[in-house]
Amino acid sequence: MARYIDTLKDLGGLLLMVEKPARYTGGEYGMLAKADAPFQTVIAFPDLYELGMSNQALRILYNRLNALPGVSCDRAFTPAPDFEKLIKERGIPLYGLDTGIALCDTDMLMFTLGYELGMTGMLAILDTAHIPLRTEERGDGYPIVIAGGPCVSNPLPYARFIDAFWIGEAEDGFFQLAEELAGMKTRGAKREMLAARIASHPSVWVKGKKKAVRAIDTNFSARGPETNVFPVPSMRITQHHGVVEIMRGCPNGCRFCHAGVWYRPMRQKDANTIEREAAKCIAKTGYREISLSSLSSGDYRHIESLIDRLNSRFAAQRVSFQLPSLHISTFSLPILEKISHVRKSGLTFAVETPLDNWQAAINKQIDMDSVVSIMAEAKRNGWRQAKLYFMIGLPVEEEAAGISEDDAIIAFVKKLSGSTGLKFSINIGVFVPKPHTPFQWSAQIEEGRARQALHRIRDQLKRDGHKVSIHDPFMAIVEGLISRGDERVGELIEQAYTAGCRLDAWSDFFREDVWKRIAGENADYVGQITGGRKVGDSLAWDIIYSNISKNRLEVEYEKSQKYTRNNILCIKECMDRCGVCLAETEIVENNIRLDNNNPENTNPEINISGTPLVETQFVPSPAAKSRDPKTYRILFSFSKEGRAVFLPHLALIEVFSMAALRAGAPVLYTSGFNPMPRLDFAAPLSIGVSAYGEIASVDTQCPFSGGEFRLLLNKVLPEGISITDAFNCVIPSGAKKHSIASLLWGFEYDSGGRRPDYVASVDEKAYRKERCGDVRALYGLSRLRVLARSGGGWASYFDVYGGLYAPDSTDRI
Repeated sequence: MARYIDTLKDLGGLLLMVEKPARYTGGEYGMLAKADAPFQTVIAFPDLYELGMSNQALRILYNRLNALPGVSCDRAFTPAPDFEKLIKERGIPLYGLDTGIALCDTDMLMFTLGYELGMTGMLAILDTAHIPLRTEERGDGYPIVIAGGPCVSNPLPYARFIDAFWIGEAEDGFFQLAEELAGMKTRGAKREMLAARIASHPSVWVKGKKKAVRAIDTNFSARGPETNVFPVPSMRITQHHGVVEIMRGCPNGCRFCHAGVWYRPMRQKDANTIEREAAKCIAKTGYREISLSSLSSGDYRHIESLIDRLNSRFAAQRVSFQLPSLHISTFSLPILEKISHVRKSGLTFAVETPLDNWQAAINKQIDMDSVVSIMAEAKRNGWRQAKLYFMIGLPVEEEAAGISEDDAIIAFVKKLSGSTGLKFSINIGVFVPKPHTPFQWSAQIEEGRARQALHRIRDQLKRDGHKVSIHDPFMAIVEGLISRGDERVGELIEQAYTAGCRLDAWSDFFREDVWKRIAGENADYVGQITGGRKVGDSLAWDIIYSNISKNRLEVEYEKSQKYTRNNILCIKECMDRCGVCLAETEIVENNIRLDNNNPENTNPEINISGTPLVETQFVPSPAAKSRDPKTYRILFSFSKEGRAVFLPHLALIEVFSMAALRAGAPVLYTSGFNPMPRLDFAAPLSIGVSAYGEIASVDTQCPFSGGEFRLLLNKVLPEGISITDAFNCVIPSGAKKHSIASLLWGFEYDSGGRRPDYVASVDEKAYRKERCGDVRALYGLSRLRVLARSGGGWASYFDVYGGLYAPDSTDRI
């Protein structure tokens, strides 16, 4: 019998002792996991909630698996050290956020590994879930632990801990396999039989298997619109925006780029499909920023016409679109202006390395004159800063060039700044050779040399007024060790975890002292792994076939040594096949030009509440013709209880902003570079305090029924938050527009069964200190009402507002 954790009963007020308790409570809008499904799985991300909920692979797995009959997929993330300590002291295993299922009681626990330094985070999940770290210590009663993602292109460093590895893209067979496993479980299959079926798949690698072949989603371009959007986080996450994947793979062959190889070939979605996906993403999530995701968005065919169409359709909802990855060779100011139509975005240039010969070595091409021209034009159009990305440690010859990498980067930035008058935010990374790339044989730069170069670049450029951030060169050594290591690396990872290493990707958590001790005790081995190899030597990751021939990688490596570019792109018309597309199998796909006359483009999408998207109902009013226009305002009260009490006030603002868009409410937005809903709260509420009569208001574009507003939003709010009353009024032109905060008198509290306490002071912190003392006691405190000033006393906000402004004909219900 599976154990389920109830965070309110099992932890309750103890959650107030940890940072950001909302990381561990769930309750988000759009949760999909099913406690009664026969096949229970969890997708775990080996880092904090904020990072994991930003991960597109996690979204795909979660949404697609929960759509399968008989399958439930919950979510879990690496706990921060304070929460790990708390649940270990209480004997509570790590659990899924949707249903509360203990991870140790699931059938299959999945990890998506996107970064090598997430390894100790993965071990923390296993450990806090009461699952043995090593595979040989698990038997019946424990889940099958499976990992996928780019990092498992070399699975050996993780094989000590992972039962099976999915190699490649999940869309090519993994979901069919999961459905088959669910059927086997229903028919009585035990762990051993399920594990054997997993191991038999050609894209699964397990210890002892000679070869596994990377799975490639050949239907990426042909598949209809997908909605891998749930659940919607209630607190802000690292990349707090919607995502629509427009292209997978990359046409460019940058020799240092692991993703460019691992997601080859390039496949583009049809532009009409992208538009429909964007509509569904906006309607179902409420995000007003959508990232058009790919490895090189500027290489998407007809990208400008796509952005034009998206802006035309969604700008009225104050929705903007981002292109997160633009190569300089495909960059243009018209593109930048189009994506800044609603919100002004920044300029970002991934230069990597400054000299033309070195760019040829890595198969990139950046023209200084073009960069200067683009930046000069950007400055004329209002941009004052830009970001530049460089790497040191690339396999290029400094001696032959007569200049070091650090000097070359310094000279490049000085020349660019002098030509444009701009100051830059500069990020300097350390190159780490990766498996299955042409540089997989290259030596990694030594820590001492890297540190010297990084500090020199930072010191020189900061004097000129630039902002410079640098990568820790020793963290790069650890990353390189795991990236190209073998089974022995697993022993070192376990030693580091046992000695206290957690969340190594974060400089705040990275235990350099521990890792340096371990590296020092294994100096020869670390030097061997991070050093160079001979081309043609067998490699630890030869057990994985990426579908790109090793001979092709050798050819590319030799070209890099001769500073020769490969101008053949991964496109449909490719005449020099790398091995991914066989002669009889064409996988590369370009999109079809967006057809603005296609009637399918004009059909309104339906959102979760069952109403058409806001764009089909309301046209935003133009800029006010007078300085003091008539204002339509909805005053509403709401409750906040259950798991929602752990949301901070800023998260609450975002919750209502996004819910309004999901509901199709005609909210009014601010002007400026970052439009926001005109939303106002009477007073913030402390984390942990329940509330039953909080007060807020929102301005709308037109008269809108308070009752309809309440009904629509309650369908799309997260668990524990509900609008209890709503009142619509009109503030005439010329009348004073009272903010609801300006009318605040105080609060009515219930501190646990006693007579309610009326508190005139708005200083809730002082009240808590006086009445509660220990912060955990806040969990038993309820704020019953927020009260408005009225004469010499107080009254209901609805009564006060009703006296100030005439209610609209559509009043509250």
